[in-house]
Amino acid sequence: MSARRSADNKVEPVLHKIILIGLPGSGKTSAGRAVARHFSWPFVDSDEALVSALGMSIKEYFAAHGEEAFRDQETAVLKRLVSQTGPFVLSTGGGAILRAENRQLLKSAGTVLYLQAEPEAIYRRLRHDTQRPLLQVSDPQAKIRALLDERDALYREVAHHVIPSGKSSLSVTVQKIIQQVESQ
Repeated sequence: MSARRSADNKVEPVLHKIILIGLPGSGKTSAGRAVARHFSWPFVDSDEALVSALGMSIKEYFAAHGEEAFRDQETAVLKRLVSQTGPFVLSTGGGAILRAENRQLLKSAGTVLYLQAEPEAIYRRLRHDTQRPLLQVSDPQAKIRALLDERDALYREVAHHVIPSGKSSLSVTVQKIIQQVESQ
């Protein structure tokens, strides 16, 4: 990827999509909104698009239909989102990379950045969240560690770049993303 200067001398990446992946609570949505503002691009959260398509919360859909049906719907929404023209920043659901089809789709759709956060940082961010079905267990910290063990290699397989996000403030994470994108 390369960069160009706009009329106001701002560096703009020459690409169509910036895609953020990582565990729930790694900062994808917050960082994605800020990166989109920086480039004056639309921001899309795949979980929000999924809720809109489902007509119910993810938690409700999980309870009614199970994870496999949810993943089917997630794939359909990702296909629709990445087929849109024009630049935007996309924040994906934490499990979007579980299917090989989704991994290939995301990797080929734009620049993929894995926001990698330590389980302890994720737990601090999500400890009061009751809307994430996979974390509604007796030991959420153990679940987060298990999810990271299961998914880290998949995130790395898809990512063009890994951005540490657990110990940094949001503004530092956003700057790292922007620098990475602009340096290509």
